[in-house]
Amino acid sequence: MDCLRSSSCCRWMWNTSTKRKRRVLQTVQRGARLAAQIRRLYGSNKKASRPFWICLTGFSTDSPLYEECLRMNDGFSAYLLDVTEEDCFSVFPLESLVYLTPDSERALEDVDENTVYIIGGLVDESIQKKVTFQKAQEHSVKTARLPIQEYMVRRQNEKNYHSEILAINQVFDILSTYFETHSWPEALKKGVSPGKGYILRDSVDDGQCKIPDVVGEAPKGR
Repeated sequence: MDCLRSSSCCRWMWNTSTKRKRRVLQTVQRGARLAAQIRRLYGSNKKASRPFWICLTGFSTDSPLYEECLRMNDGFSAYLLDVTEEDCFSVFPLESLVYLTPDSERALEDVDENTVYIIGGLVDESIQKKVTFQKAQEHSVKTARLPIQEYMVRRQNEKNYHSEILAINQVFDILSTYFETHSWPEALKKGVSPGKGYILRDSVDDGQCKIPDVVGEAPKGR
């Protein structure tokens, strides 16, 4: 494998309030979605001509998330990846980290083999925005966002919905495709689904889509 590294930082939320049973069920459902994303990410990495080294950090083998991974993903215990209960800020030198977050002001320009890219897996969808960005700032870690704004534009749709928040496997597919092709348009086309409300600028230039005036606040990130 190439020495390019990626770290998936998983956030697991528990609540002990009087509504615990319902919240636990919701947490398990979210964990199931994250487990499925990990399976897709791993499958993509196996097929890649230049696979990443994957490390799941903050990932306990006695956690409900681990149980979901075992239940949903055949052979998960034999996956060729590293798993640690420590967080990514303790495992790797801080100067080697780049936390990928849609709230960063800096667009990712290239994929560096000597950098550890953190993909945050937030399983609680109600969590406030900018959590990943604030966590990176707390540890003085560099941040970057995928260059969606540089290579894509908002596409008109009935719900006027536009989001730069992607599942961890979608972020991974973008990084992996760029690492192989060195083409951001090709990479973004691979990972940003039409349902996100964005289309490549080249498609607009070719007359495939009409773009309305953008009114309102920017897409919310995490």
